[in-house]
Amino acid sequence: MVFFLTILSCIPLLCILYILLKFLDNKRHQKCYLLDYQLYKPSDDRKLSTEFCGEVIKRAKNLGLNEYKFLLKAIVSSGIGEETYAPRMVFEGREENPNHQDAIDEMEELFVYTIGKLFRRTGISPSEIDVLVVNISMLACVPSLSSRIVNRYKMREDVKTFNLCGMGCSASLVSLNLVESIFKSKKNQLAMVVTSESLTPNWYIGNDKSMILSNCLFRCGGCAMILTNKPSLARKCMLKLNCLVRTHHGAKEESYNCCIQTEDNEGRMGFHLGKSLPKAATRAFVDNLKQIAPKVLPIRELLRFGILSVMVKMVHSHRKSAGSARPMINFKAGVDHFCLHTGGKAVIDTVAQSLGLSEYDVEPARMTLHRFGNTSASSVWYVLGYMEAKKRLRKGDKLFMISFGAGFKCNSCMWEVVRDLDGVENVWKECNIEDYPPQTLANPFLEKYGWIQDEDISTFKIPE
Repeated sequence: MVFFLTILSCIPLLCILYILLKFLDNKRHQKCYLLDYQLYKPSDDRKLSTEFCGEVIKRAKNLGLNEYKFLLKAIVSSGIGEETYAPRMVFEGREENPNHQDAIDEMEELFVYTIGKLFRRTGISPSEIDVLVVNISMLACVPSLSSRIVNRYKMREDVKTFNLCGMGCSASLVSLNLVESIFKSKKNQLAMVVTSESLTPNWYIGNDKSMILSNCLFRCGGCAMILTNKPSLARKCMLKLNCLVRTHHGAKEESYNCCIQTEDNEGRMGFHLGKSLPKAATRAFVDNLKQIAPKVLPIRELLRFGILSVMVKMVHSHRKSAGSARPMINFKAGVDHFCLHTGGKAVIDTVAQSLGLSEYDVEPARMTLHRFGNTSASSVWYVLGYMEAKKRLRKGDKLFMISFGAGFKCNSCMWEVVRDLDGVENVWKECNIEDYPPQTLANPFLEKYGWIQDEDISTFKIPE
């Protein structure tokens, strides 16, 4: 009788223990890990040399003297080198009339290179993928690009596919957020994310300065990655996602219209980059930092910033002056590495100044812009690849990733390095990573076209 009473008295404790173990098990399965990723490196015959860029600009039929000068000045000051990549139709001289198959072929090359290599290196079978997310902002086709991948690699019939369009340069973090949400409700999942941009059908052939600028900045690139919430794979993974914050200012008309695909006055489709873009980006950036700072920074830094902010406000109130500089929050107190979107030289400079980053901190972003250009949503992964190839990433390091995109959106996340990374299987290794950063970052466009910044270009030969 005493034995049974003892057993009965233990039941509540056993129930509590079961609930606790169940809770901990669910938490383990809700974590999001990056198992591996593969960057895209197009073939060398698609490199945009200085000489060829000049030829592409000169053969554009709709440009006048002012447009020529604007384009060349934009390239000179872009921070982009002469080893970036363009679609094949540009090298074939068909940028003014590409067809739909050209766009599909561009994506197929990306899929074969990245997905194929990723499966071979990880040993993961296509049939093991539970979730597939593809984000290519400016190409919609039927069947969808995600369906094309399922067909090519013969994935399971119950694989959950998502095909995201129109999400801009910050789309890869949107895809991550989607995968993270799925992981919270399903255990032992493997997810693949494919992120890139289709430049072939979006090469602008008009003369609107706000649209021809995109031809100078955007380049071919992409990335495929495998993510998981399987506890059994945790130690094999590269990174663990600690938090992710998305900020969307689409309700503000100025932000919505500053970065938009539209037609010019002649009905030619292009991508408009408005003058209000820097202002919209700054607002989204500030709002995003306000949300993610408490999630990634230590209490001591938040207290320091809070106390200084109150003191500055009191001084301003007492003196009735706003002349004193506002205190800056020190993100380096909780972050070891910064993975910045390579939207352009001005974007990198602005973020670096706002966060108080050193040249060492922004070196990966600058070198990525120089070597690969702005590859849209995949750009932050090339920055990550640079850090890995340089052997900067060590177990326990915190990595802050931030990107901007049309909408207007600013998305950021914090990763934790799970194991030391050496970048052995990395496209930067093929680019002779030991040569980066070069002693002097020579600008071949400046050397060849720098004269146009101060001189009249009336001697520039216009195509017949």
